[in-house]
Amino acid sequence: MIKLLANDGIDPVGKQLLEEAGFTVDTTFIPQDELPVKLQAYDAITVRSATKVRQALIDACPNLKLIGRGGVGVDNIDVEYAQSKGIAVHNTPAASSASVAELVFGHLFTGVRFLQDANRKMPVEGATKFNDLKKAYAKGIELRGKTIGILGFGRIGRETAKIAYGLGMEVLAFDLYPSVNEIELALGGGVKATVPVKYASKEEVIAQSDFISLHVPFSEEPVLGAKEFAAMKKGAGLVNCSRGGTVDELALVEALNSGQLAFAGLDVFDNEPTPRAELLQHPKISLTPHIGASTNEAQERIGVELATLIINYFKQL
Repeated sequence: MIKLLANDGIDPVGKQLLEEAGFTVDTTFIPQDELPVKLQAYDAITVRSATKVRQALIDACPNLKLIGRGGVGVDNIDVEYAQSKGIAVHNTPAASSASVAELVFGHLFTGVRFLQDANRKMPVEGATKFNDLKKAYAKGIELRGKTIGILGFGRIGRETAKIAYGLGMEVLAFDLYPSVNEIELALGGGVKATVPVKYASKEEVIAQSDFISLHVPFSEEPVLGAKEFAAMKKGAGLVNCSRGGTVDELALVEALNSGQLAFAGLDVFDNEPTPRAELLQHPKISLTPHIGASTNEAQERIGVELATLIINYFKQL
C-alpha cells in the first residue's frame, strides 16, 4: 500500500479519490525540521507553499517516489534535483487560475475606491467624521476604459485578462515566451467571442499601463523596483498576486509615499509569514495573506487534479 503525506493538507474530494484508489493518506502536519526523519515512512508527499522540499530533505528520504505541489509555483521544491534522483514532481497549474485572477480584481477595486483605508477608518471615525471621510474618498476612478498591463501571460495572466476584457478595459501583455494570440471570452448564454492579445515589451507595458498585475515565477532579483516604478504612469496602481520577491518592497513604499503610485494590492511578501511593518501599516496598500488560490472551488479542483496525477503516476510503475 502506498503511503502519502499531504503535509499542507488536501481537499477532502482529492483525499477520497486517493483512498478509493488504495492509497493511505496522512494529513497530519509534520514540522519542517522533523521531516528528514518522519518522511522516510512515506512513498510520496504533497505540499503547498509552506513546506519546503529541498536537496537535503530529498537526500534524507531515498524512499520518496513523488512530490506533488498543490498550486502553480514550485519554487519551494528543488525540482531538477528531485528529478535527477528519479523522483516525479507534479503541480496543478490550471486549477487555481480563476481564483487568483478574481483576487487581483478584488485588490484593484479596493485600490481605486480607497476601500482598504475606508475599512480601517470607518469603525473609528465613521460616527463622528462621516462627511469628512465621504469627501476624502470621493475621488475614486472606474476601471472601465483603463489599461491593465499584465507581466507574465501564462494561465493566471490570461484569466486576469478575461476579467479585464469583461470590464471594458484595455489589456497590454508581456511574456518571455508568448503562447497565445487570442483569448476566448464566455459572454453568457453559451455565447463566446475571441479577442486578440496585444503584446508589448516589458518597458512599454510599464510605461503605458494604468495598472500593472504581476504573474511571474519567483526570481532572485525583483521584477519591479525603483527604476520601473519611476517609469510607470504617475498615479498608477500595482497588484502582486504572484510571488514574494518579485517586487522591491522598500522601493514600492517610497513610490507610494511620493505619489508616483496611487496604491498597491499585495497577496505575497518577501518575508512570509512576517511581512514588513511598512507594508502592513501603509494606508495605500490593500493586503491579503497569500490567499490567491484559497477558494473552495479552487481547492477542490487542486485536490482532484493532484489526486488524479498521483494515481496515474503510481499506476504506471
